[in-house]
Amino acid sequence: MTDRQKFVSSLRQEIMRDLAFGDELGDDQIQELISRYLLRKEEALSFSLQERKKIGKEIFYSLRKLDVLQELLEDDRVTEIMVNGPSHIFVERGGRVKRLNAEFESGEKLLQVIQQIVSGCNRTVNESSPIVDARLPGGSRVNVVLYPVALNGPILTIRRFSDVPMTLGKLKELGAISEEAIQFLIKAVKARYNILVSGGTGSGKTTFLNALSQYIPADERVITIEDSAELQLWSVENLIRMETRNAAMEGGKVITIRDLIKASLRMRPDRIIVGEVRGAEALDMIGSAMNCGHDGSMSTAHANSASDMLIRLETMILMGVELPVTAIRRQIASGIDIVVHLGRLRDKSRKVLEITEVAGMKDDRIILNPLYRFKEMGETKENKIKGGLIHIGQLTNRYKMENAGISYP
Repeated sequence: MTDRQKFVSSLRQEIMRDLAFGDELGDDQIQELISRYLLRKEEALSFSLQERKKIGKEIFYSLRKLDVLQELLEDDRVTEIMVNGPSHIFVERGGRVKRLNAEFESGEKLLQVIQQIVSGCNRTVNESSPIVDARLPGGSRVNVVLYPVALNGPILTIRRFSDVPMTLGKLKELGAISEEAIQFLIKAVKARYNILVSGGTGSGKTTFLNALSQYIPADERVITIEDSAELQLWSVENLIRMETRNAAMEGGKVITIRDLIKASLRMRPDRIIVGEVRGAEALDMIGSAMNCGHDGSMSTAHANSASDMLIRLETMILMGVELPVTAIRRQIASGIDIVVHLGRLRDKSRKVLEITEVAGMKDDRIILNPLYRFKEMGETKENKIKGGLIHIGQLTNRYKMENAGISYP
């Protein structure tokens, strides 16, 4: 431990002792108290004024915020925070992961921060229930894994989302999608095509789903269902947001995605948006929502390609019910209209790689009709990949476009 770290730790402990015996103080009063301590401490004089301000901020964050994580959460460039125990913190900025030159003062302090996060969204995590998904007030996704599952834990992973929701226009500016593909997808959303967004971890599925959702007509009734609420639909007034619940300390009932989908069917939704399907709830999403009068429903799922997505859906549905594979494929083929597949390229950029129509069944197989596909066209001097979406096919099932009075060229 450096002299600076020793000083900060000692000063924090001293302030905490005073706070323990004093009145309840507000944030401004806490900051004023820290400033007074820094002014009267002889050891503080060895630090510059700028460094003393930085120390004051660190102590305030450790007392009232999320300690060393707070500054990262206020940095718009940070997209992911990965804490592998108290001494190993990594951050992702601009698609690059680097180790942070900071740490929690102890495992106990890290646990305090974790409990502060999960209790804020009515979740529980402990040794008997060591894995939990949660969220921060701003919508950032949080995953926690504790001992005995995490041997070098506690493990805390935070996926940050911008305070300003991403739009398809901004994605075009970033080179993630073409204007032609944007116009097609806007028409597909308005015409109530069922859309599934697929991709690997960190490919931007939730961000893209959120961007698509902004084109849902404002007069529709929409229900969002998520493990941790992240979607931001500011354009829909008649909106219901639902979130799963794990087992609470008082023994409350676990409420799953499947439970929420079943409940939503009785709430007269026009569309149902499921943040992500990972298991048996795929059957309820496709069979009960997309195939039973809730056209325009959307979801995301992990996959390596559009065709791989359909294979994974078969597997997920089989996790919940024993049905002939042909019957499952018919459900998928009649329920899903369009698959938008995202990916991260070797230069760490996120792109729409495929837009594919699910065009029905033939000989017990699902027919895919590729509409757009990303084509690479070399690299820049900065090793950035050049390329874009190429229009390679025409939509065959146009009845929803026609019913909505939308022209399709």
